[in-house]
Amino acid sequence: MHDHALILQEILRGYALPLHGYHGVVHWARVLENGVRVAAANGGDAEVVRLFALFHDARRENEEIDPGHGTRGGDLARSLRGTLVHLDDARFDLLYDACVLHTDGQTTGDPTLLACWDADRLDLGRVDIVPDPNLLCTDMARELLPWAHGRATADYVPVDVLASWGMTPGLTLRS
Repeated sequence: MHDHALILQEILRGYALPLHGYHGVVHWARVLENGVRVAAANGGDAEVVRLFALFHDARRENEEIDPGHGTRGGDLARSLRGTLVHLDDARFDLLYDACVLHTDGQTTGDPTLLACWDADRLDLGRVDIVPDPNLLCTDMARELLPWAHGRATADYVPVDVLASWGMTPGLTLRS
C-alpha cells in the first residue's frame, strides 16, 4: 500500500496552480471517489486508480488547455517510482498510460484505464460541462453520472479523502 499523504506532499512541492482550482486537490479527491466505485464494478485496479487521482493533473501549468500535462504527471509518478510509488511494471504502465491518455477521449481498453478515465470525466461538472454518457467508458460510470455530476457542480469537498491525504477541509497540510 502507498502512503498517499507523502505522495501528495511531494506533488504539492512542485504544484503550480491553486489547490482549490478546477484541477486541484478537491478535483483529485472526487476523481478518487468516482474511480474506486467504477473500478469495483469493472474489475479495475483500485490502487492504480487512487494513484491516478493524485498524478493525472499534478503537473498542469494552467487551468485552461494544457497539452502534455498528463505526460508530465506520469513522468512525475515515474520519478517517484521506487521511493514513494511501488508498482510492478505492468501496474505502473497502466498508471502512466492512464495519465498520458486521460484527455484523449478513448473509451475502450483495460478496465483500470477505463476506471481512471471515467473517474475524471465524471467530474467535468466542475467546469460547467455535463459529461456525455456516450463518451463514458463503463456502465457503472453512466449509472454514477447523476450522483457524480451533482457533486462536481456543487463543488463537493470529500473531506475523508482529504484527511487520508493529510489535509484539512481548508486545504492545508496537517503537521
